Amino acid sequence: MNALESIRQFYLFSERSCIGIDRIQGDASNRQYFRVTEPSGTTIACIDPLFRAADPQRYPFITIRNLLAENGVRVPDLLGEDHHSGLLLIEDCGDLMLQNEATSLDAAGITLRYRQIIDILIRIQSIRPNGKTSNTQPPFSLGFDHDKLMFEFDFFIEHALKGFFGGLFDDRQILRLQHEFSDIADLLVRPEHFVLNHRDFHSRNIMLFRNEPVIIDFQDARLGLPQYDAVSLLRDSYVRLDPLLVEELKRYHFELLRNEELTSMTEEEYLRFFDLMAFQRNIKAVGTFCYQTTVIGNHSFEPCIAPTLAYLTPYIEARPELTKAGRLLEPLLFRKSR
Repeated sequence: MNALESIRQFYLFSERSCIGIDRIQGDASNRQYFRVTEPSGTTIACIDPLFRAADPQRYPFITIRNLLAENGVRVPDLLGEDHHSGLLLIEDCGDLMLQNEATSLDAAGITLRYRQIIDILIRIQSIRPNGKTSNTQPPFSLGFDHDKLMFEFDFFIEHALKGFFGGLFDDRQILRLQHEFSDIADLLVRPEHFVLNHRDFHSRNIMLFRNEPVIIDFQDARLGLPQYDAVSLLRDSYVRLDPLLVEELKRYHFELLRNEELTSMTEEEYLRFFDLMAFQRNIKAVGTFCYQTTVIGNHSFEPCIAPTLAYLTPYIEARPELTKAGRLLEPLLFRKSR
């Protein structure tokens, strides 16, 4: 049964002739999204192959959606589900992403909006295990450990350096770069500072519905440094914020973390880990964009590669821990800056 048939089967036979189904662009995953138009309104249908194989009671989208909602984070309502076909029916929160709104706001408006988003981020990062979700279950059983960080670094090597940019680096250079990436990953594994992270907290995963931010694509949430999600938002591959605003918002995030007793870092430590985490996060994003372009054949992400690479040089110049990796990456960074 294909996706359209699965969606139609969810409705009563008498209703099927009255609905319209239109494919909409999804994220960089195997999930498929459709807008279903009914006489009473619209909903979003998601077909996720992983839902078919999962225990519905432990399926990350549902469990994490419920966790966020219970803690006051606005997420789409779950309207229905069919485990056997991998179908989820979700509240339609429109098409306006933060990415779209950011281009139309003046300086004061964008500052207010991003402060509001960071308030939501702090709410997420304040969430702790409770009676329903223990620290032995996702998302609290998952974290950005060395293996996870290196998986993302290696993904970049495989699909960016060996794939999209193939020929720029020889095996010896790649091996040296892997060693540097491993050392950087070691610096970022600081469980004493870990909080809950959305993991993909950028402008395409924040919808504006009736002028209220709605958080989507949260199913990969896990523990990590609080800077991980802040980097995703402020060093976004889709929206480039004014550098002075970025600095202001970094201070705002740090102050909220301290006020809510979510970190024991000094501001200097926060800024250092922000740059180190930003380097890793942007490297990871480039790997994803290159994979989508060369393996999946989805060229919509290709324009994001160069702007994301452009973020790397300031981190490298600011932090001695990144110097060796930066030198090894010079053929790539120089090529994209010409």
